[in-house]
Amino acid sequence: MLGMRRTLFLVPLDDVPIVHAAAARAIASTERRRTVAMLGQAGIGPHPEALLEALEAVGLVAVRERGEASTAELTTLDPRLGQKITIARGKSYEATISVSQKVFFHLALDGKIGRGRPRGTWIGSQFRWSPIERWLSDGIPDLPVEGARAELVRCWLRSFGPGTSDDIRWWTGWTAAATKAALAGVAAVEIDLDDGATGYLLPDDLDPTATPEPWVALLPALDATTMGWTDRDWYLGRYRPALFDYNGNAGPTVWVDGRIVGGWAQRTDGEIVPRLLEDVGTEARQAIGREAARLTEWIGPASVRSSFPTPLETDLKG
Repeated sequence: MLGMRRTLFLVPLDDVPIVHAAAARAIASTERRRTVAMLGQAGIGPHPEALLEALEAVGLVAVRERGEASTAELTTLDPRLGQKITIARGKSYEATISVSQKVFFHLALDGKIGRGRPRGTWIGSQFRWSPIERWLSDGIPDLPVEGARAELVRCWLRSFGPGTSDDIRWWTGWTAAATKAALAGVAAVEIDLDDGATGYLLPDDLDPTATPEPWVALLPALDATTMGWTDRDWYLGRYRPALFDYNGNAGPTVWVDGRIVGGWAQRTDGEIVPRLLEDVGTEARQAIGREAARLTEWIGPASVRSSFPTPLETDLKG
């Protein structure tokens, strides 16, 4: 579902109501105003807001009747769904889309439908929509926004804490006031971080943690760990230019004991090839090699393409 920062997240079913109330509903309101303006500028109307609502009703009925359908299949339901509009006019990523793409985008944002499995293989970029009742029999429960935000911060601190209020603001896309209220809602405890900044932890998570055994990991592009904080110097160091694109999207990364030490790419023959940006020692280097071999076998013949290749990834692919 589209959630924090208008980014697509995979969300456990139990957490869907939290993300929907804490993030998606506000995004849906903002995006609806943008879409109505876009339809009006394109001359689609004469009452674009009413038209959007009418087409949403048509689309939702069809998805519920069919149980599963792609946007392309649903576009044939009504000639108005096939009308074209231009987005990001004048920019490098300008594109022409059908009205149907916006219609089903809003049905998803409003929690009426959800993405099913992709068409074709697991790496397919096209997917089918299903009614939200496929996953939640009574739809998405309606939670109070303030309580949902507090619960989302609780989940974030449990996984990513300690973190700063700036980290939480960036990750959620909230205002400073909303972030402050959510932290108060979970009785977050202020702590001093190594760099002198103020961080936060849950009140039951203050005990020292044992140092884990040495470990390595090859994480994919946009992995939740790599993208978990806005201040990344403590685990990313000086490697941002090589491992992130110009929009701030993280590429595939190599981790050793809680730090990013390099990146990796999949070559045309399917081999996973890592590149280290610092000396990590013989044992860690060998462990990375074993993990790359395991990942090569696990992905198999599938060719995973990045929508935003980073400089290191591009260089490795040749």
